[in-house]
Amino acid sequence: MESEMLLMATKAAILMTDPTRLAFLGLGVLFGLVLGVIPGLSGLVGLSLLLPFTFDMDPHTAMAFLIGLSAVVATSDTIPAVLFGVPGTVGSAATILDGFPMARKGEAGRAFGAAFSASVIGGLFGAVLLGISIPILTPVMLKLAKPELLTFCLFGLSLVAVLGGSTPMKGFAAACIGILIATAGDDPQTGTLRWTFDSLYLYDGLPVVPLALGLFALPELADLVITRTQIAGSTRMGSRWSQMLGIRDTLSHPFLVLRCSFIGSGLGAIPGLGAAVIDWIAYGHAARTEKGASETFGKGDVRGVIASEASNNAKEGGALVPTIAFGVPGSASMALLLGAFLIQGLIPGPDMLTTHLDVTYTMVWSIAIANILGAGICFIFANQLAKIALVRIGILAPVVLAITFIGAFQATRQWGDLGALLLIGLIGWMMKRLGWPRPPLILGFVLGDLVERYMFISVSRYGFEWLERPVVIVMLIITAIGLAVPVYRKHRARVAAGAGKRHLAFSAVNNWPDVIFSAIMAALFAGSLFISSSWDLNAKLVPQVIAWSGLAFTLVVLIGRFVSFTAPGEAGPAVHFDIQADYGDLSVATIFLRFARYYGWCVGFLGAAIVTGIIPAIFLFLAGFIRFDGRESWRMTLIISVGTTLFCYILFHHILHVPWPQSIIGDLFPDLRSDNYFNIL
Repeated sequence: MESEMLLMATKAAILMTDPTRLAFLGLGVLFGLVLGVIPGLSGLVGLSLLLPFTFDMDPHTAMAFLIGLSAVVATSDTIPAVLFGVPGTVGSAATILDGFPMARKGEAGRAFGAAFSASVIGGLFGAVLLGISIPILTPVMLKLAKPELLTFCLFGLSLVAVLGGSTPMKGFAAACIGILIATAGDDPQTGTLRWTFDSLYLYDGLPVVPLALGLFALPELADLVITRTQIAGSTRMGSRWSQMLGIRDTLSHPFLVLRCSFIGSGLGAIPGLGAAVIDWIAYGHAARTEKGASETFGKGDVRGVIASEASNNAKEGGALVPTIAFGVPGSASMALLLGAFLIQGLIPGPDMLTTHLDVTYTMVWSIAIANILGAGICFIFANQLAKIALVRIGILAPVVLAITFIGAFQATRQWGDLGALLLIGLIGWMMKRLGWPRPPLILGFVLGDLVERYMFISVSRYGFEWLERPVVIVMLIITAIGLAVPVYRKHRARVAAGAGKRHLAFSAVNNWPDVIFSAIMAALFAGSLFISSSWDLNAKLVPQVIAWSGLAFTLVVLIGRFVSFTAPGEAGPAVHFDIQADYGDLSVATIFLRFARYYGWCVGFLGAAIVTGIIPAIFLFLAGFIRFDGRESWRMTLIISVGTTLFCYILFHHILHVPWPQSIIGDLFPDLRSDNYFNIL
């Protein structure tokens, strides 16, 4: 068996030396890098576009072509995450927490170096793990039932205690909000419509893309517009070889890279977890285990970038394990890859480990080569990309916003995507402004649906006996230890600092906006309890439990605003694993006035899109924002507006063939829509 595996691996390596096959692999890599840079797009879009072109390819070339794309999207999505604070894909959201602050300090090149080097090591780790584990892990994977998957999700949720920083109650409340949002839509067990508010858009639940972009992209761009500075301010970006510092950082933390690569590969092999949560789990692990992380993570610590990016790229190799071994896609992208299997006449399962073992190892080599090639391309242009951070924000912000709007629209291609983006963007900015951590919300959203589904199946199938399963017991113990360790460390730090005896004390409220926001959150949880009380038991069980929990956490936050329970010498600076804005000496009135104007432009784009269509609205939005808010010359305004609009028109309309929703002008003048030049209306 071992000799056969070695023979097939060698045969696959020889097949990959074919120039045509390498050219298709490189083409897939280039396309994947472009998709990763554009916020909101992902490997799903690229795979769906490239799939029809694989009909006339042999299986080895087709797999190299598609794997080349999917393997590197997680490499280039670092670029917008670091430079703009915008997740290129949902899998790079955790990179923002430290990568974006590094860019603002003039260390974008260093962040790129660390990210790309960690990415290539993580990708190679995933490829190696895939190569040696497929025949070994198949029987193990078959024994992982829903109870085991449930405990993996519970372990992921336990990281909220870390991501909440010094305000864990806010973190838990935010996670509860995320889980409640995840329960929106048609309940699969009972058919109950939950939190749809009579909107067809919410029948299938809220998509993750507008949620992620709303929570992170719009608030970060808002702060850049409010402060009216370049991303890196006046700080020098560093020498041409500044990314070498990042490579040195990665090499000086080998165990962190390997641990997070293992987390990415291992969790990537679990069907359903996906890219949206793996980087958060790895980031939370690093925040929990790395020395001094509580003081530096979220403020520009390169270790946070390394942890996120190593896991992000390693997941692709892990996701291929269940896809190849028994036809269960480890991620949404892998589901499309199964479509390529059918096109090529390949059947996932034993045949992929015997008859078509050479094709399987072709995928292993493709992942390895694609990661090296993708990281190499990014390394070559990293320093030039870092200089984008010096572009005037009056030009940069509207361009990134325009692409973000279309990226969010790719979720379901309905007007609801843009409406959800704007609403969540407003909430995200308020959370950031008031010190409510946003990472727990998206973590709760991603895992909430899985927890409910796995819990229902586990209880229905096993009763309470699922708690007696060995893997479940081990994972619950690990989760409990993970929750207890931060509490124990805090207690030890308190003792070491010589803090006195704790006592209750009433304190004057100095942050009424936070009190009001917390009260609104409490009212939201109370309203959720009232609305869900009339649902069927199976439909309301999780929402009611989460709403009661969220209400309790929020009340603790509210009480804490009026009553303190601390000891002399114990209180310290607030720590949040989130991006903190520095408004300098701007007054509160100025901050809110500038945000209102920024948000008005965003709402104006949606209004213009409904009237004229999305592509014409992009031109109107860019021209208005750049000229009147950015105060650029008409010449510069027209160059940027026309160029960006043409780019979006060619990419989304002619290449991706996006079906645009009908506009008011399109309804009034149907002849325009029948004209090829105006069907974007």
